[in-house]
Amino acid sequence: MSLRAALARRVRGAPAPLTSPRPPLLLEALREGAVPLAPRAAAAAGDRATPLRVAVVIPQFRRGSGGHKTIADLVRGLEARGHALELLLVDEEGRHAEQADDAALSALFIAFFGPVRAPVRRLDAAAFGGADVVVATGWQTVPAVLRLPGAAARAYLVQDHEPEFYPTSIEREWATWTYRQGLHAICASPWLAGLVTDLYGSTASSFDLGVDHETYRATSGGGPRRTDRVLFYARPTTPRRAVPLGLLALEELHRRRPGVDVVLFGEPRATDAPFAHRDLGVLPPAQLAREYAQATAGVVLSLTNPSLVPTEMLACGLPVVDLAVGSMLDTFGADGPIELSAPDPLALCAAIERLLDDAALRERRSAAGLALTAQRTWTRAAQQVDAGLRDALAAR
Repeated sequence: MSLRAALARRVRGAPAPLTSPRPPLLLEALREGAVPLAPRAAAAAGDRATPLRVAVVIPQFRRGSGGHKTIADLVRGLEARGHALELLLVDEEGRHAEQADDAALSALFIAFFGPVRAPVRRLDAAAFGGADVVVATGWQTVPAVLRLPGAAARAYLVQDHEPEFYPTSIEREWATWTYRQGLHAICASPWLAGLVTDLYGSTASSFDLGVDHETYRATSGGGPRRTDRVLFYARPTTPRRAVPLGLLALEELHRRRPGVDVVLFGEPRATDAPFAHRDLGVLPPAQLAREYAQATAGVVLSLTNPSLVPTEMLACGLPVVDLAVGSMLDTFGADGPIELSAPDPLALCAAIERLLDDAALRERRSAAGLALTAQRTWTRAAQQVDAGLRDALAAR
C-alpha cells in the first residue's frame, strides 16, 4: 500500500489491511532462474589488485541495526582499498516510503551508520548498470541479486544463519533456499562458513568482525571502572539474543545481591523486568563505549553467530558473559576472553557472580579480550572480504 493510501485509510478510520511482505523478484527467480552472468569475470579474477565495481544489495534498515553497521564498516574498508561501491535497497516492507528520493535514502543511511561514498539507491533492475560482483546481504535480497543483469559474479555476505530467525514458516523455507542458489558465501566467522558449507554445500570464505578502535577503547570511561554494575544487551525484538533467559538470570542475581546496579540497553522501548534496573535504550557509539568502560561485567547472549556487541565490549576492557554454544566456543574458545555459561538462568547468574566476586578473573578476561580485539580491525575485515569477492569471481 502506498503512503498516500495508508493515510487516506487512517483518516476514514478503516483498519489497515493485513500485509504479507515477500522478497522482490522471488517469483521471477523461481520461475526463470538466475540471469546469466556477464562474460568478463576471468580478467577481473586473474588480477587480485584490480579495483572492482561492487553492488551491495541491502534490506530495509533502522537505527541501531548491527547488520547494517557491519555493512557500512565493510563498505568504508573496501572503498579505502580502491573499490567503487553502490548500495541498492530492497524494501519489501515499505519502511522507507517517507524517503522521497535516493538522496534522502543516502542521508538517512549515513545518519544511522556513518559516512560512505557509495550512493544508496532503491533497487531498479532495469536501471542497473552492472558490476564485477553483486553482493546479497540478507535472505530477502537474494532473489533480486539473482535477477540483476550485468553481474560478472555474485556473492552472499552472510552475517548469521537466517533460517534460525524464524519459527516454522515459509520465511524459514525461503531463507534456507537462498543458501542453495550458488552464491559464494562470505561469512562473518569461520564457524558460520563451516555451517553454510556443511549444510548447503556452498563455497564459502570468512572474515572476522572488526572493531572501531577510535571509539571502543579501555580509556573511554574517563575514570575508574565500577565493581558493582552489570550491563545487559536486552533486545527482545531479536529472539536469538535470548533476552528472557538473561532477565531470569538477572532476577536471580537481584534476589541474591539487591545492591548490584543492573543496566539494560539495546532497544528503543523500555524492557519490562521484575527487578530494579535502569534502561538506557539505544545509545550512540561514543556513549556506549563510556558505558562499556565503566561497567563491571557485560552480558550478551548469542544463540547463533556472535554479534558485534561482545567484541566491542572486550575492546573497552569489559569482561563479558555469553553462552557456551557452538558458535561462541568455536569463535572465542572454551577458556578464552569470554566467560561462557550453559543456557540456564541459574548457571548464567553464577557466571555473572564469578566476575563480580573475582577481581583476578576479571583482569584475566579483560587482558585476553584486549589482546584478541587488538587484531580485529575493519581494515583487516575489509581485506578478508576483498579476498572473498575475488573468490566469488574465481568460483563462477
